[in-house]
Amino acid sequence: MPGDGYNSSKQPLEVVRKMPIEKPSLTIGIEEEYLLVDQDTLDLVESAPTGLMEDAERELQGHVSPEFLQCQIEVETGVCETVGQARQELAQLRRTLARIAENHGLALIAASTHPFADWSRMQFTPKERYLQLARDLQGVGRRLLICGMHVHIGVENEDLRIDLFNQLPYFLPHLLALSTSSPFWQGRDMGLESYRLTVFDTLPRTGLPPQFESWGEYERAVDVLVNAGIIEDATKIWWDLRPSARFPTLETRICDVCTRLDDTAAIAAMVQSLVRMLYRLRRNNQRWRRYESFLINENRWRAQRYGVRESLIDFGRGELVAYADLLEELIGMLREDAEELGCLDELLSTREILERGTSADRQRRVYGQALEAGADEREALREVVRFLIEETVAETQS
Repeated sequence: MPGDGYNSSKQPLEVVRKMPIEKPSLTIGIEEEYLLVDQDTLDLVESAPTGLMEDAERELQGHVSPEFLQCQIEVETGVCETVGQARQELAQLRRTLARIAENHGLALIAASTHPFADWSRMQFTPKERYLQLARDLQGVGRRLLICGMHVHIGVENEDLRIDLFNQLPYFLPHLLALSTSSPFWQGRDMGLESYRLTVFDTLPRTGLPPQFESWGEYERAVDVLVNAGIIEDATKIWWDLRPSARFPTLETRICDVCTRLDDTAAIAAMVQSLVRMLYRLRRNNQRWRRYESFLINENRWRAQRYGVRESLIDFGRGELVAYADLLEELIGMLREDAEELGCLDELLSTREILERGTSADRQRRVYGQALEAGADEREALREVVRFLIEETVAETQS
């Protein structure tokens, strides 16, 4: 198994005895954050044009919202039964939003950072929630010129939700590696596949989540911060994985936003299948072995640094294993769950991410080819933005 040789004699499972629990719905919802760029300069817009948000809200009622900075915009699907349904909704959301942006002289890119934009020039969205965040976070908040992708999986029972929440962090580095789309920052290749996490980790209440023995313990911990006046509710907790504060779901938040829509669907299928697999283990009085955050953080860093191009640590064997091999073990382990959920095709398409590279890999490829063709660094970065604009909507008609 990824990081443990699941099919060997050292299976990373523990036997537990728990009372039977109602099967979760395992519904799926996806949120994506995008960047808005000027069609002529290809730079980010510092402030959103008048009427853009109104037009988006009119056409995408309840599925679009502003973000922390005016150059960002977020969409969310409804509650979907399958990954295929969620992909179809996202295609319509991307397609419609790209058309609306074009009517205002803008273009949409699904990438977690812009290749050359200057974060210090961006303006906050004038809503009290975001203005309060800006006052609270100060300098680290001003640098939040980053976008992510969140996947919600329906787990209605609170005790089951916290049980699966405690087990799922093991797999977060595997998900991050597939999604990376932020190699550039303010005109420089930062040498990381996901520079977004470097920016995000400067905020409080981020990173890998802690472990809780029960739902009650989790609620008591949140209440300490709420009662102290530090946060108003759990929406201000930004761990890589959290019980959603708005829905009866587990919400994975570690992923960069994927430029290709098919990559989003592939990763969403893996998330949904992982949650079902962990529930299946619970049903059989088993659970995934817990590992120290110290160890999982090392894999998190390797995924952030190398994406799918290198390896992660196999904790059971105590050695590095190529990501391609780990992915095949994951697919084998999750095949039964993906078939039951109707997302096997999407899960298998994670192999295509390895074959063509993540968005970060492809951005670097475009940049290098532009330099080889005689472009200077600035123009090569502009070529990356053109590539991102095209890929963001390329798969929305299918």
